[in-house]
Amino acid sequence: MSTVPAARMSGRAWALLLVLCGTIFLEGSDVAMLAVAIPTIRADLGLTTGTAAWVMSGYVLGYAGFTLLGGRAADLLGRRRMFLTWLGVFLVFSMLGGFATDGWMLVVARFVTGVAAAFMTPAAMSIITTSYPEGPQRNKALLVFAGVGAGGFSLGLVIGGLLTELGWRWVFFAPVFLAGAILLAALRLLPAEARPEPAHRGYDLAGAASAAAAMLLLAYGIVRLEHRGEGLGLTIGAFAAGLALVAMFIVIEWRAKTPLVRLGIFRKAAMVRANLAALLFLGAFFGFQFIVTLYLQELRGWSSLQTAIALIAMGCDAVLAPILTPRLVNRYGHARVIFGGFLLAIVAYGLFLTVEMDWSYAAMFPTLIISGTAFALAYGPLTIAATNSVAEEEQGLAGGLLYTFTQFGSAVGISAVTAVYGIAAAGTDGSPGAVLDAYRTALVVPVVMVLLGAAVSAFGLRSARPAGQRKGAAPAARDEVSDGVPG
Repeated sequence: MSTVPAARMSGRAWALLLVLCGTIFLEGSDVAMLAVAIPTIRADLGLTTGTAAWVMSGYVLGYAGFTLLGGRAADLLGRRRMFLTWLGVFLVFSMLGGFATDGWMLVVARFVTGVAAAFMTPAAMSIITTSYPEGPQRNKALLVFAGVGAGGFSLGLVIGGLLTELGWRWVFFAPVFLAGAILLAALRLLPAEARPEPAHRGYDLAGAASAAAAMLLLAYGIVRLEHRGEGLGLTIGAFAAGLALVAMFIVIEWRAKTPLVRLGIFRKAAMVRANLAALLFLGAFFGFQFIVTLYLQELRGWSSLQTAIALIAMGCDAVLAPILTPRLVNRYGHARVIFGGFLLAIVAYGLFLTVEMDWSYAAMFPTLIISGTAFALAYGPLTIAATNSVAEEEQGLAGGLLYTFTQFGSAVGISAVTAVYGIAAAGTDGSPGAVLDAYRTALVVPVVMVLLGAAVSAFGLRSARPAGQRKGAAPAARDEVSDGVPG
């Protein structure tokens, strides 16, 4: 894959980045739109509460279960090939979801769409990390990529509310048009690549099967935590089987001549630290947003559209990530910026612990805007930390590991706050005051997660030093316009 050597990207380099950002915007907005539309879908199709929950959980299962495999497939089978193929699958199954007439059809469509995202998203990120040179240019590209993804989720809440007013099926059909446009542009703009050489002793099929099965079972166990009363034994069994398969996977990779995952990659402390921090940060963010949505809709009686518009303040990261964060990273280094993002998140979620029944939007606004700013500071630099110093032939794997951790983090965060809320609400009289107390208890979960994340990210501060201040650092590249992205 050719790289873009200049310090400043040309029009064609920006066009390539725009296409790849379109993919992460598609993925983020798709999830958010469905979250807003679920109550309407449930009422229209007569879905049970459990089926409606699995429409959302099916996507998480597919995404979390196959992201590691998807990232490595990009390295072994070709990043461009995986990106285009699975973008097409995403398009087809999103369209099929729009034609669904029963709950099981929606669950299947969402599961396969999640699998498609698991292959497509790491491929997109690895195209960035192999097309733009490590340093300021790649950092800027990754920060824009992360910011657009977060902005897609925030805007998706509002777009989902508007589309649901027209008819919930448009929540599935709208991504089809965007995916089609991205696919056409990608065919022209994505750099051509030589077909990867096949492994001399074949692919690690046993490792691939055990990894996918382990991730599926662990993700299944996590999402079951939020479906209380469905059988504790099955949940424990899923976790036990998943952990057993993880152990089997490690043994297989240790012995494999051509492993799916080279275990030595976990010796990169900065990468492991970034993945753990990303899991905790995303878990806290989505857990917090989930509880706030319940508070606004179920306790305050706000409509889905009112709630979506209220939460759009958290989407300030879409503006801050590409504008402010690169300047901070260049000046202070990504480790310090990540730590600053965690500190802001602690403040934001801590402020909401005192939420009252009659809080005005002005009282909520500081938490919403600070949490969005925290996301802008932490998430993009975490993608930099998770891929820096990783060899080009393992960039897909690095991206797969990052998205595996973030998907598990999202599932853990939502499941944890749901479980804590359920425990806190059990045995109460169900009065508004009791429900509010249960929400406050559940809000402790995101605070604890960002506190742990701050502790993890603090370990990187000692060795952190801004790029321009490193001893022996090379001078900045000349401000050229040429890009080197092949036509």
